[in-house]
Amino acid sequence: MTGAPHRKTARIRVERWRGGRMGARTDHVAAEEPMEIRVEVRQGATFEEIPVAVTMRTPGDDFDLAAGFLLTEGILGSPDDIDEIRYCRNVRPQEYNVVTVRAASAGGFRSDALTRNFYVSSSCGVCGKASLEAVEAMGCAPVPDLGFRIARERVATLPERLREAQSVFERTGGLHAAGLFGPEGDLECVREDVGRHNAVDKVIGSRALSHGLPASGVGLVVSGRTSFEILQKAAVAGIPMVVAVGAPSSLAVSMARQFNVSLTGFTSPDGFNVYGGDARIIDAGEEG
Repeated sequence: MTGAPHRKTARIRVERWRGGRMGARTDHVAAEEPMEIRVEVRQGATFEEIPVAVTMRTPGDDFDLAAGFLLTEGILGSPDDIDEIRYCRNVRPQEYNVVTVRAASAGGFRSDALTRNFYVSSSCGVCGKASLEAVEAMGCAPVPDLGFRIARERVATLPERLREAQSVFERTGGLHAAGLFGPEGDLECVREDVGRHNAVDKVIGSRALSHGLPASGVGLVVSGRTSFEILQKAAVAGIPMVVAVGAPSSLAVSMARQFNVSLTGFTSPDGFNVYGGDARIIDAGEEG
């Protein structure tokens, strides 16, 4: 699973108005390029490549993105269903914008998930109940309580820790971020992307490829708001807690409560709101 060099930012010439005067300068903007994800499935003695999705992303960590997307959308059932990830060999010139994931077996590829997911997304979710039922149809169950606990004081530090780890945002101001954290509040993995859902797929994919799933020993922190899609990905990955800088949507709250994911919003050093699963958030004196 060899990666490729990527440019996460681009330098452009801009005209800037400051203090009542115009002036030219060079600025950095976040890179954005399409990436196609394909699944390669054995059909007898040969392999068939099946186009699955095209996403607009910030180049980099593409294999994590592909793995995270396929797993959290239920197209592949587990990390064990991934045999190989590579850039497509048949693209000339090689732009590193097509990623092929070889399924370990034909049985691991859930072709019905393609139809189900298209139906939900193209219909804007149809309704909240239909969206939640679609997640259940993927085989997603409530996240079990396996003892993950974190002190309130540590939760409040997570947005600032995430912000400090955003190296590309520092140069561009134009990227979302997602990170995985342990009970001590330390960030174990951080990814940036122009799409918040892509950043989440990248950290989940990284975890899946290195440690497997479910990710019951870590929480997820995201910049900005939390949508149903973010909670879906966390629940499918078995992540017990989601911490957000911004507000959750109503369907995100419903998702969190139905699938036993602890959810905070408006998280800052001054405090946060808890929308579900408050038992996992404890006083500092209860640690250990």
